[in-house]
Amino acid sequence: MDRFFSPIQQFLITWLLILVTGWLSLNALTYFGELLSVLVTAGLIAFLLNYAVDRLHPILPRPIAAAVVYLLAGLVLGFAAVTIAPPILSQAQQLTANLPGLIESGQQQLNDLEAWSAARHFGFDLSFLEQQLSVQVQGQARTIASTGIGLVLGTFNWVLDLTLILVISFYLLLDGGKIWTGLTSIFSPQIRERLTNSLRDSLQRFASGQLLLGLFMAIVLSIAFWWLNVPFFLVFAVFIGVVEVIPFIGATLGIAAVCVVVAFIDWWLALQTLGAAIALQQVKDNFIAPRIMGNLTGFSPVIILTSLLIGARVAGLLGVILAIPLTSVTRTIVEIILDPTLPPQTGSIFSEAMENSILEPMLSVDAEDDRLIVTSKEH
Repeated sequence: MDRFFSPIQQFLITWLLILVTGWLSLNALTYFGELLSVLVTAGLIAFLLNYAVDRLHPILPRPIAAAVVYLLAGLVLGFAAVTIAPPILSQAQQLTANLPGLIESGQQQLNDLEAWSAARHFGFDLSFLEQQLSVQVQGQARTIASTGIGLVLGTFNWVLDLTLILVISFYLLLDGGKIWTGLTSIFSPQIRERLTNSLRDSLQRFASGQLLLGLFMAIVLSIAFWWLNVPFFLVFAVFIGVVEVIPFIGATLGIAAVCVVVAFIDWWLALQTLGAAIALQQVKDNFIAPRIMGNLTGFSPVIILTSLLIGARVAGLLGVILAIPLTSVTRTIVEIILDPTLPPQTGSIFSEAMENSILEPMLSVDAEDDRLIVTSKEH
């Protein structure tokens, strides 16, 4: 490529190709969102389990090591399903059954607040808020009912997707390295190595980090909510821990939702719940997350929110979860392009084999044109 274009031309062509490729990729991701969600989920599972497989690989063949890791992971999940899931599901059922009473309690508290303000001539009119609360709750109830029917009807698809994820992730454990090498073989060795290291480090810190942070929030909030005598404390704590996988805003949204529900029961208890949750969130954000996530959290809030919106638009919840590590990889690509010691500024961005496959037909066409020109001049 550097034999035909000047450095500035190479730079402009590279950026044009990146923009066009990015636009086409976004459209393709939107169209094949469900299929890609299955593949990406399988890839994440394989990526997380690959560390244990690599540890066992020196003493066991890789297929056997992968089977052992899968078996151990299944046993761990089965143990959690038997010991932890039942009390959480029991509290979730109790919360669902008590939801109408909680709604009435919330409406009564709004009425009491309005009466208190009227007695002191503050003039608070909360009737509109109460009406909107009733409308929203009824709408959510209908949504939950329709979702339940949809879940029943879509059970086969859910089981099929889960089966595909497990099978694909197992084969990715076996041949993931070869597949990645084949996909990145079109790039020059310098870019291939830098890109591979960036993706591996970003996913390693983010995937393991978000899981650890979610587990931390679920455990410490369970203890704090139990100590505060918060009803359904396991459901609320696990809910906040689960939404923690959404970077930057997940825990905040979870805490806000939990405090609103607790406020239907007791305003003072909701304030205590909010204070405890915010305190533990600050401990997580300032002391634990930097040690686990490293520089992955070094983006400005504008970049983080923009990447989250793009990820949600392209792949829904999975896109939101993967938005930050993919943004980190994008930053690495930009750094590679702007690095004066790396291609495309010091050579071709593509591998020699890729360049030969592209340039040889061009050279043969140019040579044929030259022969035709010479022949026409002789005649």
